[in-house]
Amino acid sequence: MATAFFFSFLGSLVICMALIPPLMASAGRLHVLDIPDGRKAHSGAVAKVGGIALATGTFIGVLMWAPKDDIVLASLWGGMTILLFGIWDDRVGLSYSTKFAGQALAAFIVMAVGGVEIESLPMVPDEWMSPWIGLPLTFLTLIAVTNAVNLADGLDGLAGGLSLISFAATAFLAFQTDNSLLILMVVSVLGGLLGFLRFNTYPARVFMGDAGSQFLGFYLGVTGLVLADPSHGPYSPMTALFIWGLPVLDMGAVVIHRWRQGRSPFVADRNHLHHRLLEMGWSHREAVTLIYALQSGMVALAYATRWQPDWVLLAVYLAVICGVLSIYFFPIRRWAGRRVESGGFEQEGQPWLRLSPRLSHLPIQILAAAVPVFLILSVGLPERIPPDVGMVAAALLVVLAVGRSWPILSSFLVRTGLYVGSTFILYFGEVGGATSASAWLKPVNLFLIGIAVLVVLVMRFNSARTFQMTPLDSLMVLLAMVMPFLPDMQVGDVNISVLTAKLIVLFFSFELLLHAYADRMGEARMLAFWLLGGVAIRAWW
Repeated sequence: MATAFFFSFLGSLVICMALIPPLMASAGRLHVLDIPDGRKAHSGAVAKVGGIALATGTFIGVLMWAPKDDIVLASLWGGMTILLFGIWDDRVGLSYSTKFAGQALAAFIVMAVGGVEIESLPMVPDEWMSPWIGLPLTFLTLIAVTNAVNLADGLDGLAGGLSLISFAATAFLAFQTDNSLLILMVVSVLGGLLGFLRFNTYPARVFMGDAGSQFLGFYLGVTGLVLADPSHGPYSPMTALFIWGLPVLDMGAVVIHRWRQGRSPFVADRNHLHHRLLEMGWSHREAVTLIYALQSGMVALAYATRWQPDWVLLAVYLAVICGVLSIYFFPIRRWAGRRVESGGFEQEGQPWLRLSPRLSHLPIQILAAAVPVFLILSVGLPERIPPDVGMVAAALLVVLAVGRSWPILSSFLVRTGLYVGSTFILYFGEVGGATSASAWLKPVNLFLIGIAVLVVLVMRFNSARTFQMTPLDSLMVLLAMVMPFLPDMQVGDVNISVLTAKLIVLFFSFELLLHAYADRMGEARMLAFWLLGGVAIRAWW
C-alpha cells in the first residue's frame, strides 16, 4: 500500500508539471487566457490551464493506484463534470445558472453513484436524520465548498495553497484511522497541487482557472464528507468544517455583506479577505502567507479537537468565526517597515546580522559542493529497487536525453530528473532501514541536516538574492520542521514524515543551486543522468 501512495503522489506531480508548459503554449489558441480587469491583481494576460493539468494528474494517479470503489469512481465522474463545465466557463464565461447546473450534476453523480450522504449532524440524534434531510444537506454542502474555493482564487497561489493545506490534513487524519481508500483519493491531488504551485506562486506564470478552482472545491467537499462519514471513520462532521477552513468562512462573510447592502450574492466585488488585506497595506506575498497561516491554524484545530465532543468543536468553531469576522471590522495593519522590490519588508535600521560580501557567498559555495557529492554517493543507499521503478527511471532518462534538443523544456526536464531520481533513492533507501528515532543519527540524515542548515544560511545571507522566498516556500519550510514530529506516520519500513522533511530540504537545495548557477545547467543535467541511470541499473543489479 505504501508503494501505491508513493507512486500515486509522484505520478500526479510529474504529469501535472509535464502538461503545464505545452498547455501554456496553446492557451491562446484554446482561448483560455485571463485578461486583467479592475478586480484582478495581475497586469497581463495569463494562461488559465493549470486546472486542466492538475485534474489530469489527479485522475491518472487515482485510476492507476486506487481501488475501483463506487465512491472513487463517482468522485472522478463528478470531478470530470466539474472540470468540463469549468473549461467551458474559462473559454466563454458562463452564466451563474449554467455554472450551477454543472455543479448540481456533479453533486448528483457523487450522491447517486457513490452513495455520499450526510448521515449525522453535531448534537442531533441519529434517529432524527433521514434521507429527506441528509441528501439536500449533502447537495448544498458540495455546492457551497465548490464555490468557496472558487471564490478564494483571487491571488497567485492562494486557492492552490489553501487546498494543499486542507488535503494534507485530510490525508493525515485518514492515515490515523487506516482509511487507505481516502488516502489514495487525496495523495494524487496533493501531488498535482505541488506540481501546479511550482508555476502558480507569485508572480504566477499560470492560473488554474475556474476549471481548477471548482474541481479542487468539489473534490475537497467530497473527501471531507467521506472523512466525516461514520461508516468510514470516527470523526465528527465539525472536523470537516475545520479542514475546509477559511474559504467557507470567507464566502459566508462576503455573502452576508452583499446581502446587507442589498446586492446580489452572485455579483463579484473586492470584499474577500485577500482583497481587504491588500487594501490594508499588506503586500501580495504577505497577504497570502498570512492566509496560509490562518488556514494552517484551522487544520491544526481539526487535529487537536478530533476526539472532543461535538459541543466543544462547535464552541471552538464559533470562536474561530468571531476571530475571522473581526478582520472585516478591525484592520490588521502590517508592521512598520520599508517595502522592498521583492515584495517583502526590510525593517528600518540595520539588519540584526549581516555577513561580509566575501563570507556571504560561502554558504552557496559549500552547498554547491555538498549536494553533488551527496547525490553521487546516494545511488548506493537502497538495498533493493523494484524493476518497475527501474523502468520508470530508464524512460525518464531517455526523455531527458532527447529533451536536450528542446531548450524550452530543458530546465523542466532537468528538475524532473533531479526530483524524481532523488525521491526514488531516498524512498527506497528507507525501505528495510532503521525506522526508530535513532535513525536521525545515521550519517545520511546528519548530512541532510547539514544541508538544511546551509539552505537556511543561503536564503538569509546570499548577497546575489537570486532566490526569493514565496508563501509556498514558507509553507514548505514549516512543513519540513513539523513533519518529523507528527505521530503515527509509519508506513511499512518507511517513516513518511521524516522522509518528507528530507525531500523538502533536498528540493530546496536544488532550487537554490539552479537559481544561483543558472549558467551551469549542464552539470545539473549530468547529476540527473547519474541519479536516473543509477536507479535503472540498480533495479536489475
